Amino acid sequence: MGEVAVDKRRVSFALYRVLAYITGVFLLGLTFLAMPAKYLVGEDSRFHLVGAPQGWEHWFGPESPLMLYVAMPHGYVYMVYVLVVLWVALDRRWGAGRTLGVVLAGTVPVLGFVVEHRVVRAERAKDLAAAQASGRAQEPAATA
Repeated sequence: MGEVAVDKRRVSFALYRVLAYITGVFLLGLTFLAMPAKYLVGEDSRFHLVGAPQGWEHWFGPESPLMLYVAMPHGYVYMVYVLVVLWVALDRRWGAGRTLGVVLAGTVPVLGFVVEHRVVRAERAKDLAAAQASGRAQEPAATA
């Protein structure tokens, strides 16, 4: 059997990208679905704005199962996201400010998607420049 070479930098970066999207989707669900269902909708909710739709009362209020299905997974996924961002930051030698910015981007709805896009664009440009530089260094010098 042949040995398969795996580039750890690519694996960590691909994992970061996947987790950035998963974290962002769960954060949107938490912000715009689970939290309003718990705190704003239903007669026994903390800041009662509207009543729960008839037959759907169990989805709203302080005991909303959406917290179990959205908030809990989001917390666990975010913890893994932070660990993967630290892994990528160590592999790619990011500074503390950039690392902290990418970690905190996962706490603001929609910002995580924007930051992920910019990080990918910057890292691809850096990888391309490094590949071109190493390619030029290996070319033989022209003789006159």
